[in-house]
Amino acid sequence: MFEMIKLPYSADALKPYMSDKTFEFHYGKHYKTYVDTLNKLVEGTKFSQMSLEEIIRQTHGQDEYKAIFNNAGQAWNHQFFWQSMSPNGGKPKGKLLEKIIAQYGDYEKFKQELKNAAVTQFGSGWAWVVDNEGVLQILKTANADTPVSLGLKPIICIDVWEHAYYFDYQNRRADYVEAFLEHLANWQE
Repeated sequence: MFEMIKLPYSADALKPYMSDKTFEFHYGKHYKTYVDTLNKLVEGTKFSQMSLEEIIRQTHGQDEYKAIFNNAGQAWNHQFFWQSMSPNGGKPKGKLLEKIIAQYGDYEKFKQELKNAAVTQFGSGWAWVVDNEGVLQILKTANADTPVSLGLKPIICIDVWEHAYYFDYQNRRADYVEAFLEHLANWQE
């Protein structure tokens, strides 16, 4: 049985950039539904003993397992998203910042490209920074798609499904993404 991850911060710890109402709705309803639905879908199947990553890899692109893939992908993406945030988040430091500067010229250019990926993701999805064999890449995925199915190592993600920000930012996705990058991004994790 898959379980919701325990968080290192409380539902109100991300205020004022993410309200406890948004957090409780997102974590306690959306994420919980993905985990609960996945458990029902895999019960008694070959997937019941696999990790989320294995399920994602085994079901990606297979229509007969689309519901399993969607719920496994969303459960994994959300787990990673919760870890991508911190009440003490913000700009990356150390070797990661050095790598960003080496590849993108400066942090502000990198941040703008990541923000652009998040804001221009049409409809529901995710913006990611991934490690692709030692090279940092910014990408976006729709719905339940995840870098795990592509064999990439995620570093951080931004959830751009409306339920991640609508209570606090309404249709101002760019403001939410800016607040995430300035105040919540947990590069240390």
